[in-house]
Amino acid sequence: MTRRGILAGGNFIIDHVKVIDAWPEQDMLAFIQSETSSNGGGPYNVLKDLAAMGCGYPLEAAGLVGRDVNGDWILKDCEAAGIDIAQLQQTDRAPTSYTDAMTVRGSGRRTFFHQLGANALLGEEHFDFSRTQVKIFHLGYLMLLSEMDRLLEDGRSVASRVLEAAQKAGLLTSVDLVSSPYPEFRQITAAALPFTDFLILNEIEAGSATGLDLRGTPVNVGLIEKAARALLEGGVRREVIIHFEAGAIVVDKGGTVHRQSSLKLPQGFIAGATGAGDAFAAGYLHGTHENWPVAERLKLAVCTAAMCLTHPTPSQGLKPVAGCLKLVEELGFRNEGD
Repeated sequence: MTRRGILAGGNFIIDHVKVIDAWPEQDMLAFIQSETSSNGGGPYNVLKDLAAMGCGYPLEAAGLVGRDVNGDWILKDCEAAGIDIAQLQQTDRAPTSYTDAMTVRGSGRRTFFHQLGANALLGEEHFDFSRTQVKIFHLGYLMLLSEMDRLLEDGRSVASRVLEAAQKAGLLTSVDLVSSPYPEFRQITAAALPFTDFLILNEIEAGSATGLDLRGTPVNVGLIEKAARALLEGGVRREVIIHFEAGAIVVDKGGTVHRQSSLKLPQGFIAGATGAGDAFAAGYLHGTHENWPVAERLKLAVCTAAMCLTHPTPSQGLKPVAGCLKLVEELGFRNEGD
């Protein structure tokens, strides 16, 4: 059987994106200048991005939403985008998860207030890989899925069992994390690594997963490479992909390192940064699905991330693949050290 398509599972969230004039001090006031509601959560964003990119292969969703207005909205939104919702289930036990995302106009910096909702109940029983013929299973976000993050007595996690089941069914696996001060961040990540083919994360998450301090401006690319190698040694089977503001780096199991600068963005380009990491993941996963060389995957990924920045919501800025890649001609890449 030739597998084709991407199944994304995990967080399905309604994002309430509010653009504010400035971030207020405690007890002070900020003005909301605009607000919209949209898709949110790693798998939901990735699927909507891929649909907007005109990927041309099957897209499938697996997750848990409430039996409520927001849950109905997500199901209808996915169907309208051509996403298969056979494994996107509803529950009466919790409301649909939502996030209030506060985005500062001008800088694009955002802060999130999150209601876990039904995503906290998502577990092993909600995934059936015998029902799909896709090529890649993308799971996100670890640290934001209470049951999936649960560590078992043998040191495994529920997420690791789901990833193992996907691999046994013949799917490649991709995992994304969320930036969180979760006390068991390293243990939860470590449990999933041996069942992860592609690990996609930012430098903050890579630092939390390895214990390395990867913060700083400019970033220390050498340290980021060291973190990627540590994650490969921890069990990642194919590639570790770490993205950051200035670009991205990929280290594969053979030790080959690939680097890519981000695009040179003009003043006023950024309307909001919500979903940019997921847009990067969507670009990279599309190139992976299509068997592109790593360099071409990275180029598309930084372009899809940049295209996401043109709109406050996670996916409405995305364009077809050719339109995303056209940004290279229009903007060019940053110089190293910018």
